Amino acid sequence: MKFTLAQLNPTVGALEQNAQQILAAAAEAQTQGAQVLLTPELSLCGYPPRDLLLQPSFIAAMDGMLQQLSQELPPELWVLVGTVSENGRSPQVGGKSLFNSSALLHGGKIQQVFHKRLLPTYDVFDEHRYFEPGPGEQHTFSVADASGSSIKIGVTICEDLWNDEEFWGKRSYAANPIADLAQQEVDVIVNLSASPYSLDKQRLRETMLQHLAQRYKQPILYVNQVGGNDDLVFDGGSFGVDRQGSVICRAPSFETALVTTTLELKTVDSEATALDTPHTKTASLAPLPQCESEELWQALVLGVRDYASKCGFSTAVLGLSGGIDSALVAAIAAAALGPKNVLGILMPSPYSSNHSITDAKALAHTIGIPIETIPIQPAMTAFDQSLKPLFEGTEFGVAEENLQSRIRGTLLMAVANKFGHLLITTGNKSEMAVGYCTLYGDMNGGLAAIADVPKTKVFELCRWLNTQPSPDILQLSVAAPEIIPTNIITKPPSAELKPGQVDQDSLPPYEILDDILDRLICQHQAAQDVITAGFDCDTVKRVLSLINRSEFKRKQAAPGIKVTDRAFGTGWRMPIAKRWYS
Repeated sequence: MKFTLAQLNPTVGALEQNAQQILAAAAEAQTQGAQVLLTPELSLCGYPPRDLLLQPSFIAAMDGMLQQLSQELPPELWVLVGTVSENGRSPQVGGKSLFNSSALLHGGKIQQVFHKRLLPTYDVFDEHRYFEPGPGEQHTFSVADASGSSIKIGVTICEDLWNDEEFWGKRSYAANPIADLAQQEVDVIVNLSASPYSLDKQRLRETMLQHLAQRYKQPILYVNQVGGNDDLVFDGGSFGVDRQGSVICRAPSFETALVTTTLELKTVDSEATALDTPHTKTASLAPLPQCESEELWQALVLGVRDYASKCGFSTAVLGLSGGIDSALVAAIAAAALGPKNVLGILMPSPYSSNHSITDAKALAHTIGIPIETIPIQPAMTAFDQSLKPLFEGTEFGVAEENLQSRIRGTLLMAVANKFGHLLITTGNKSEMAVGYCTLYGDMNGGLAAIADVPKTKVFELCRWLNTQPSPDILQLSVAAPEIIPTNIITKPPSAELKPGQVDQDSLPPYEILDDILDRLICQHQAAQDVITAGFDCDTVKRVLSLINRSEFKRKQAAPGIKVTDRAFGTGWRMPIAKRWYS
């Protein structure tokens, strides 16, 4: 039996557009001789729909589109479509009125509807807000293969895979849907997912499914959403494993794709046994990214591209300082939108070094983006005059430094408004963590491209980028010897808001800072545990204080693309006013 995994890129709420993607995938699957087509979780409405699910008109429109889709699909093809279904309950009397579902479409009708059993409520997930857990029964259907044999298929949805106590060492939910399906003697388990990307997530998925396949002696086919929706990136990487746990097919990461694989019954002693190792072509086993930097680069480019296009932008603008953060963001934006669609603005002040201006211009020339220069000295003078009566007798300090950043932020917003550009901010995760950024200044913008990338990773990405062929990475017609000028990578980072300023005047070295931040933020270690691990006591306490004091800034920041397990986005829910400092 041939199965096609349709790795689709839906837009949240674009029901008709998403349905057309499913129809196109079905037509291709039929051409490839598939009998069953799998689409991702909530493929009809896009994931995550969030509070759109609270609008009855949206649910009704989705139901109507599903009915229409069932009639337009090839009637002989069995298609699993991710959707939402009503359960007849009233939220006013307890429970939720919706299921996160997968509809089985065949012969012009909706044949069955399966419901997600395990609803995640952690990190970026909040499915208990909208859905009721599905019941434990009715999660299988049968299809006759080419020989007439009946193939029993078990259906799961995303989180249903992620609760095997033997793999994790514990259970987060009472039920284990994979074990339940294995007891029902299904021939193959399929999973419809919308699993967000984080670093090295694909290897974890494959390791987990290999374990499940070996433990339960079941082939598993997994189809994942791809693309960016708001702060989340979905990396795809749809794949299948046979009952021995070998990966038998894999779609490429970070792009839409269709993969068709054949599962065949194996005969032993004249008796048909469960589905065994399928025949696959090498071409359907896409390689994984070669290194962490390549994976991270692809995620960030896809996140910027989809955020811009799905929000209606085709062009972008950003401030070019000559520093490494803005250099990386400019390269990402150029790769995502095309170099000619990205405008870099140089805004030198009296404190800007000559090399910052020349470095910024060299970068722009290399990656092929247009630039404009707007000196901020006249605006600084105007503000100084306006504030002189109030500031007279005080020393130059943080207020005056931040004012420069706010002038730049205002200029960038003006350019974005005037020409309809998406303003992309350039701050990294290390800065966001400790508040080394200016509210209504360099934080201005519609998207924070590298807000989940620590400073040390920024350096790693830029060094990796310089090993890549620039025409392939940046859509350039000619190759450049280096994408990020060496001086941008090697010079000490500086905000250049006063003479001789460098970041290390205010912060620990980034290698130390990022290690402390990882322990406090991602590993949830207490300050004393970090100190015991060998870090300076005063430094740890100061970093922790900066993290806590900067929460109000993060609450007002532009959406940042999530690429780690712990990002300052929808999954970060810290109070601003608090009295707990661990």
